[in-house]
Amino acid sequence: MKLNIVLIEPRIHSNTGNIARTCAVTGASLHLVGPLGFSIDDKHLKRAGLDYWNMLDITYYDSTQEFFDKNTSDNMWFFTTKAKKIYTEAEYTDGCYIVFGREDAGLPEDLLAAHPGRCVRLPMRDEARSLNLSNTVAIATYHALYTDGFSGLLQSSPRGF
Repeated sequence: MKLNIVLIEPRIHSNTGNIARTCAVTGASLHLVGPLGFSIDDKHLKRAGLDYWNMLDITYYDSTQEFFDKNTSDNMWFFTTKAKKIYTEAEYTDGCYIVFGREDAGLPEDLLAAHPGRCVRLPMRDEARSLNLSNTVAIATYHALYTDGFSGLLQSSPRGF
C-alpha cells in the first residue's frame, strides 16, 4: 500500500526528522506544507533521519492552499484530538493521505470542519493533551500498513532472528 504522510506547518525539526525516517523505512511519501518552523537543511532534522534521507519521497509546499490545489483526493484522514472517531475506524486505502497539524496547534479548525467524517484520533486519557507528533505518525502509518498486510515490506529478518 502506498501512503502519503502530510505535515501541515510542522514546528519541531526533530519530530519531522523522525517522521522522515518512518516514511523512508515504510515507503510512504512525505509532504511538508509550509511555513515550516525550521530550515530544511537544519542539521538536527537531517541527523534524525540522515542515513535514510536518500530513500525519501518528499514534496514541499509553500502553503496549505498549494497542497490542496495539487492534491484533490477524497481519501484523506485528518488526525486531531478533537475527533470522535478513532484511527482504527478509518479505511486506509492505497494512495490515501494521512494529515497532521502543527505540534502546538494541530490542524486548522476550518479544515476539520470541512471534513468532519474524515477526522480521527488516538484514544488517550482525558487529562492528557496529546501524544508526540512523531509517535502519532508512526502509530498511524503502521496501522494503515497493517490493514493491507504490510504489503511490500520485509516481515522477517534476513539476519535469521
